[in-house]
Amino acid sequence: MLPRLIGGMLALAMSACSLVHPHFEPPIVRVVDIELRSGNLLQQNFAVKLNVQNPNDRALPVRELTFALKVDGVDVASGLSEQAFSVPALGDADFSMNITANLAFAVLKLADKRQQHADSLAYELTGTARVDLPFTSQIAFHQNGLLPLSDISKYLN
Repeated sequence: MLPRLIGGMLALAMSACSLVHPHFEPPIVRVVDIELRSGNLLQQNFAVKLNVQNPNDRALPVRELTFALKVDGVDVASGLSEQAFSVPALGDADFSMNITANLAFAVLKLADKRQQHADSLAYELTGTARVDLPFTSQIAFHQNGLLPLSDISKYLN
């Protein structure tokens, strides 16, 4: 009888923990715009506008966002923003941040793509959103997309 009672209490405790520790779906983060602010051959400063979509039925209060950006498989930029923002439940919010990048390797890929008459470059955005919620400290995200070459080419002409 005692093992069943302990087993039942353990099952009840585990189900209670699942109620207290909410499950959040990862946010969907997309690059909306990239604007060159300044730079030279070795280092460029960009303003990057991101759109964060919250697929959850609860608001997502983000207190810090870290990310890494690859363009066509090449590490291009990474960033950390400690500017807090909130994404409404089942909604989205735009978020801008400044990043520093080294595009020397990416320019070679871009030149190759232009010679192949490609119209876009693939990007991969990965990172972590640190959230201000009880029992949930961070939510990882991973997003792929395409950057039109026409948008990128204006910085190289």
